[in-house]
Amino acid sequence: MDSPLAAVRDHTRRYFLRTCWSGLGATALASLLDGKAFAAAPDVASSQLPGAESSNPFAARTPHFAPRARRVIYLHMAGSPPQQELFDYKPKLQELNGKPCPESLLKKERFAFIKGVPKMLGTPYKFARHGANGTEISELLPRLSGVVDDLAVVRSLHTDQFNHAPAQMFLHTGSAQFGRPSMGSWIAYGLGCETDSLPAFVVLVSGDKTPDGGTSLWGSGFLPTVYQGVQCRSKGDPVLYLSNPDGMDRSGRRRSLDAIRDLNRVQLAAAGDPEIATRIDQYELAFRMQLAVPELMDISSEPPHVHELYGTEPGKASFANNCLLARRLVERGVRFIQLYDWGWDTHGTGPDTDLLHQLPMKTKVMDRACSALILDLKQRGLLDDTLVVWGGEFGRTPMNEERNGSKYLGRDHHPHAFSIWMAGGGVKGGLTYGATDELGYHAVEDRVHVHDLQATILHLLGLNHLHLTYKFQGRQYRLTDVYGEVVHGLIA
Repeated sequence: MDSPLAAVRDHTRRYFLRTCWSGLGATALASLLDGKAFAAAPDVASSQLPGAESSNPFAARTPHFAPRARRVIYLHMAGSPPQQELFDYKPKLQELNGKPCPESLLKKERFAFIKGVPKMLGTPYKFARHGANGTEISELLPRLSGVVDDLAVVRSLHTDQFNHAPAQMFLHTGSAQFGRPSMGSWIAYGLGCETDSLPAFVVLVSGDKTPDGGTSLWGSGFLPTVYQGVQCRSKGDPVLYLSNPDGMDRSGRRRSLDAIRDLNRVQLAAAGDPEIATRIDQYELAFRMQLAVPELMDISSEPPHVHELYGTEPGKASFANNCLLARRLVERGVRFIQLYDWGWDTHGTGPDTDLLHQLPMKTKVMDRACSALILDLKQRGLLDDTLVVWGGEFGRTPMNEERNGSKYLGRDHHPHAFSIWMAGGGVKGGLTYGATDELGYHAVEDRVHVHDLQATILHLLGLNHLHLTYKFQGRQYRLTDVYGEVVHGLIA
């Protein structure tokens, strides 16, 4: 017979709320509802998510309609590159270089750092037309110029945010506030994974710093935590705490996990908490990852010509290494691969943030690695169903920031217009989409909002952004909130 102490211990708050619904709280609620009947909402188990034919939350699931892409590589340049130096040449800015900014552009405008009346800033770099359709592109990007027929350059992006963390959150989660699921988590939730030995959503970071939005940029928010991004490191342990501790071999680890699984199943049956099912799945995935991840992350097995193409150096953490790892992740069935590269915040406060010193250093590495990724995917027959997206969280001003009288060239944050490019996965190659005004201040033609970009990415994966929803706190949420339209002009 159980002791009184054991009986009390078993009656947790969860037990009380689950089994004692007919107590004083229910009586009070019934009076508020004027005696109308009500029922407690059941817990949502992982098997009740889209594709309920499988109880495995990692299993591949059927999209809403035929997809053009099966997976995504999203290359985020944290800090935001200046579009005027890369993809959006403005002759009018060259004419006005060094002259005071027109007052009409400053009225009711908020800047992160610009004060007073700034001077207009023409780009110090030359542009030329490349490819079959004559896409205009900067001399800083000679290798991307060679694959421009595979790119759709979008010059008319705009966003609601003008500081880094909120803008990154808005781009990757659909909200500037913390707590929403990231795009990769939504896609993993909607489509599952094509492999059972790696996560559906993998994150790689370069540039010696994580982006300003932090790990929430790849968090699962209110979705089950099994859908959050897993950060892999290209130096040291690929995934923290993945290795067995000293004295534990693989067979011992398997026996430990079996025992923990059985205990968790008992708790799951008693509590009905879906997070317990998530924990069981994550333990099993981690066990499989112990074999798959070390082999994946060892790029030294790639032939010399591949390292020459990307500019990779095995054993070092770099953007180039991460681009090569992205291709290896694609080959192994990972659904969403997110690369963050920090160091693109070109304010011009010093040589480490200016347009003449820092920017060429960043573009040299990016240009080589990104063009290599496009070529590598294409020659392996993977580009057609792999969507590659490149860009920052917002744009840069057509004016020189000159913070505190700095003599270095730089641009402040700018939400009204910025450029990205997309490739593969059903996107029209050789396309220039949208346009800004003559100063590059506002997107004026075929404007694309961040929510439109999100809706388009989901559409290319066969997901209707209006129907990819999850009920939380009494309402249905989606990545695009209550906005977003698919940009069909980008789709081949």
